[in-house]
Amino acid sequence: MKWITKLIGFLGLLSAMASAACPAWSSVQAQQEMVKLNEKLGKWDRSYYQQGVSEVSDATYDGLRRQYNEWQRCFHPSEKPQQPQIATLGKALHPIAHTGVKKLPDSEAVAQWTKGKTDLWVQPKVDGVAVTLIYQQGHLFKLLSRGDGEKGQDWTEKAKMIPAIPKTLSGQLANSVLQGEVFWKRDSHVQKAMGGINARGKVAGAMMSQASPGLMSELGIFIWAWPDGPADMNLKLDMLAQAGFPLTKKWSMPVNSVDKIAMLRESWFTTPLPFVTDGIVVRVAKEPAGKYWLPGKATWVIAWKYPPAQQIAEVKDIQFTVGRTGKIAVVLRLNPLQIDDKKIKRVNIGSVKRWQVLDIALGDQVMVSLAGQGIPRVDEAVWRVSQRNKPQPPTDKMVTPLSCLFFEIWCREQFIARLAWISSPEVMNINGVSVRSWQQIQQNLSLKNIFSWLTVTQEELQQISGISPARAAHLWQQFSQVRQQPFRQWLLAFGLPLPRAVFATLPDSQWSQLVARDEHSWQKLPGIGAARAKKLVEFVNHPQIAALVVFLAEQGIRGFAD
Repeated sequence: MKWITKLIGFLGLLSAMASAACPAWSSVQAQQEMVKLNEKLGKWDRSYYQQGVSEVSDATYDGLRRQYNEWQRCFHPSEKPQQPQIATLGKALHPIAHTGVKKLPDSEAVAQWTKGKTDLWVQPKVDGVAVTLIYQQGHLFKLLSRGDGEKGQDWTEKAKMIPAIPKTLSGQLANSVLQGEVFWKRDSHVQKAMGGINARGKVAGAMMSQASPGLMSELGIFIWAWPDGPADMNLKLDMLAQAGFPLTKKWSMPVNSVDKIAMLRESWFTTPLPFVTDGIVVRVAKEPAGKYWLPGKATWVIAWKYPPAQQIAEVKDIQFTVGRTGKIAVVLRLNPLQIDDKKIKRVNIGSVKRWQVLDIALGDQVMVSLAGQGIPRVDEAVWRVSQRNKPQPPTDKMVTPLSCLFFEIWCREQFIARLAWISSPEVMNINGVSVRSWQQIQQNLSLKNIFSWLTVTQEELQQISGISPARAAHLWQQFSQVRQQPFRQWLLAFGLPLPRAVFATLPDSQWSQLVARDEHSWQKLPGIGAARAKKLVEFVNHPQIAALVVFLAEQGIRGFAD
């Protein structure tokens, strides 16, 4: 199945990332970087656990937490990976601790966990704020935030403002402890398309606020645990539904295979739900007695989160590419990552100016996502190392729209880009010549200018490693046929700065006619203003253009010979 292929690829990528080389830092720099990041993570932990405020996205926090632990593995291998600093302001003791759930990375890990277990159930992992509801003698006695799992804040007054939370219960639930998620009710939320929309932050903000926000009426409650409740899951779900907690029954599904678990996960990821989710939870119906529950110690429940829409990657190198017209683009080489079904190692972030605005240096952590058509993009730099090591970009004075018409060592990229442009379907349509082909030809035959391939022989092409005799014959034939292209196509190949629509109506058929034009004459053509006319005069009279014209005339190309 397609999803299995994706997951296997993702697992392999995680393995590759885990074995990635450690930063080439001195012990002093490593300590400096780790202290700096640890302080920031601690600040975010305190903000989240004490104030209920998410200062950064889950993707940013999780990625940087993983990065810190990776640095710890590199520079302090004897220490255990650091856990979030979850000391809270909560003073109210939970009657039964919140265990939390262990997150498993893929279907193989889930399959391993399910071995030997029966009576399994799957629920959506609702993205909200975890709470404890305490009912005594039929009335809601307290509502507590999860806090550190043992103590939380008393939110009972807030609970009174949430219509979705029953204030009275009867029967076995009259004296009960329930654990669940206060969430922001949504109408047809599709997680894959819409993402997390900061739902958890909205709920936390409403619960922490001193005022009575209108959002309270938009909050729901999803009960995912009834410690010491009925052992039979169906009975438990029925009783919860009758008591005013219908979502638990509606969204709890029995499963007997990993395939069924994966199917539900994919379905809930791609179809409309009444809440935001970030994965699924798989649990065994039979749970230990509540007195044995401890934070971080649950063995009967796990989470399998959805693939993140964004991921953090370390910048390993910063490279500059030069296009045909001299436009410089900045490309980041990253530690490999996978988003959806794409493995990403390089990201083009655009111009040198944008790179400078983003202020990205070697070793920085950047947030990567997929734009339209699945093209990777950098959304932001989420962590900057203290030492700002940046390469020097090519200068605009060196790289221009008229540079690299003749080969020089420093302008290899622009020269190859010009050749690729010439062979493209919209220009000369030289079939079977890729960028790689031009690189091979240039490396072996040392073309002197962008049209030197006109003089290349079939024998010379055959001698290039990687080019078979049949392909050499094909390339030579293609190069020969180009000689018959009309004059206007050669002007296009030159890069004459003329609007494409004007090429078709250009009356001139000889290069000498173009050279004879002055700025006023150019402006008589449609769409040509004063600035464009000045560029055209400069272009046709440029010394390197004149040298290319002489070369084409020597090759007998129509329109260039006297």
